Amino acid sequence: MSAPAAGPAPLTGGALALTSIALALGTFMQVLDSSIANVSIPTIAGNLGVSSDQGTWVITSFAVSNGISVPASAFMMQRFGVVRTFVISVVLFTLASLMCGVAWSLSSLVFFRVVQGAVSGPMIPGSQALLISIFPAQKRGTALAIWSMTTLIAPICGPIFGGYISDNWTWPWIFLINLPVGVVCATVCWRMLSSRETPTRKVPLDRIGFALLVIWVGALQVMLDKGKDADWWSSPLITTLAVVTVIGFVAWLIWELTDANPMVDLSFFKSRNFAIGTLAFCLGYALLFGNLVLLPLWLQTQLNYTATWAGLVAAPAGVSAVILSPIAARVMSRIDARWTATISFVAFAISYLMRANYTPDSSFLTLMVPLAVQGIAMSVFFVSMLTILLAGIPPQRIPAASALSNFARITAGGFAASLTTVVWDRREAVHQSRLSDSSGFNDPLMLQALARLQHDGLSMAQSLSVLGRNLVNQAYMLSSLDFFWISGWLCFAVLPLVWLTHRSVGGGGHAAAD
Repeated sequence: MSAPAAGPAPLTGGALALTSIALALGTFMQVLDSSIANVSIPTIAGNLGVSSDQGTWVITSFAVSNGISVPASAFMMQRFGVVRTFVISVVLFTLASLMCGVAWSLSSLVFFRVVQGAVSGPMIPGSQALLISIFPAQKRGTALAIWSMTTLIAPICGPIFGGYISDNWTWPWIFLINLPVGVVCATVCWRMLSSRETPTRKVPLDRIGFALLVIWVGALQVMLDKGKDADWWSSPLITTLAVVTVIGFVAWLIWELTDANPMVDLSFFKSRNFAIGTLAFCLGYALLFGNLVLLPLWLQTQLNYTATWAGLVAAPAGVSAVILSPIAARVMSRIDARWTATISFVAFAISYLMRANYTPDSSFLTLMVPLAVQGIAMSVFFVSMLTILLAGIPPQRIPAASALSNFARITAGGFAASLTTVVWDRREAVHQSRLSDSSGFNDPLMLQALARLQHDGLSMAQSLSVLGRNLVNQAYMLSSLDFFWISGWLCFAVLPLVWLTHRSVGGGGHAAAD
């Protein structure tokens, strides 16, 4: 089906405001579900009779399934139109949320989360492309700012909503709350945008490329999730998965580079801004997502925080991001995005390094302050990186470029969630061994602690159990501090990548040579 060369005129007034809100709600709902389960994992795991480590499948299954499905969204938007694809995706996502809410076991919940992630692939690139299309060209920065505000606020609201719901209602409602939002979003978007459907064309589906993508990404994720329990390379399963991952990735790469109609258009990586910008985007997001997973898990399992209070610790990040985002959007229309990206990476680094100074008796306020600094970073991170990596991309190719960059970002987040728990447990084992070696029965402090506990009425066995638990808490705290410290310095290490890109201004405008 052909279309006129000139697209529909931008929306104005109330129609523009209403449609922007609906598109933002769609993005918010999808991104929210990538983090809303983070603080609820102990509750979900306990309710379904599994360990917290197994419960993290609820997070990673959604992230990886969503990441894999994002590249297919470019094909679907070309074949069926951006509006139709986006609205159908919202409807299916809403139905999948309903099924997650009625899940009866971990296996069923993980399955429905896989479905939920798979059908939501077009939601982020679709909402981004539609927001850009309904705003005038000179206000692309505003459109990206609205989109990015939802993507940065949702991960912060997720733990807060998830914590409150888990403590005051029941965990299925973290998925069921999507139902009214999905209905409103789909209804408004279809009524306001159905007459503005994008041109469609019959493009062949790259079945082999998609199958290879599912194989290598799926094998890698299972390897990361199961490696710790299977003792890594001593397990034939893990070794086999590693081989499948490498062979699958190489085969996928060769196929996509040589196929006439690849599902993932790797030619975007010929652009310096897209290649380096996407790499920096993925690394920065992986660090952010890893910390979003670790902090509430540590607070609940080791510091006895409820899910609600663990979620509220992250609240300052959302508050400062909301306050600063409108200012950032205006500033970014006039200055080089590399400067605002630099601000975001430096603020992320400072936030993580501040967390490396936490102590077991840190107050609630002390825990919150670094998150306020993180909000400064988040207010410019998404817009800055999108401006850099989309610089010079023709408007008609933005949906495909957005899908590819989001595939890389979301997949990086899923891998980060798995690696975070692996690193956390490994470092805990190291610290526990060291603490045990230095806290034997020859240690005067250990003897004093035992005597004090027995004086309080505990038996020797009970006293040793209490001290053992304290040792584990200390080991996990030290492991968490290690993770925060490493995250901070990795942000500084990633920062130089930003300055290897060309100058870009104005929310994705054309790049100018340095």
